[in-house]
Amino acid sequence: MRLVGANGEQLGIVPIAQAMKMAEEAEVDLVEIAPTAKPPVCKMMDFGKFKYREAKKAHEAKLKQKQIQVKEVKFRPGTDEGDYQIKVRNLIKFLEEGDKTKVTLRYRGREMAHQEFGHRLIERIRQDLEPYGVVEQYPKMEGRQLIMVLGPKKVVLKKKPEASPQH
Repeated sequence: MRLVGANGEQLGIVPIAQAMKMAEEAEVDLVEIAPTAKPPVCKMMDFGKFKYREAKKAHEAKLKQKQIQVKEVKFRPGTDEGDYQIKVRNLIKFLEEGDKTKVTLRYRGREMAHQEFGHRLIERIRQDLEPYGVVEQYPKMEGRQLIMVLGPKKVVLKKKPEASPQH
């Protein structure tokens, strides 16, 4: 097997018994790094420390991932203009922050007989939000609700030009 020392130095190709003896003398563990390589590669190291570093690396990678949230805003077919503007403003804010948004339009009672009002409203919402997001799930009925999902547009952020020092 090919042996790598505790500090990363190459110790050459040695028999398994000799490698285990060398690791025992150095009071470290012998860890197989690449079992499929010809010959297999082993490294002398403190295995507990190695596992700790790997877990820490995985934890840091997990922290760097952005958590995508879905924000929901509810409308009714009879939503007034003032309320409509406030809800659309909230939707724009959510999309600019990078969150997905779920627009729910709920029908009650006899409103189910006049679904065209809801479809017109949801189409207006889609048009108002076109500069800010893209439709990921087109409007569809789920029971008494008309649901549409929007995702943020992929916008390339422009770096602010750095101020040159004044002389």
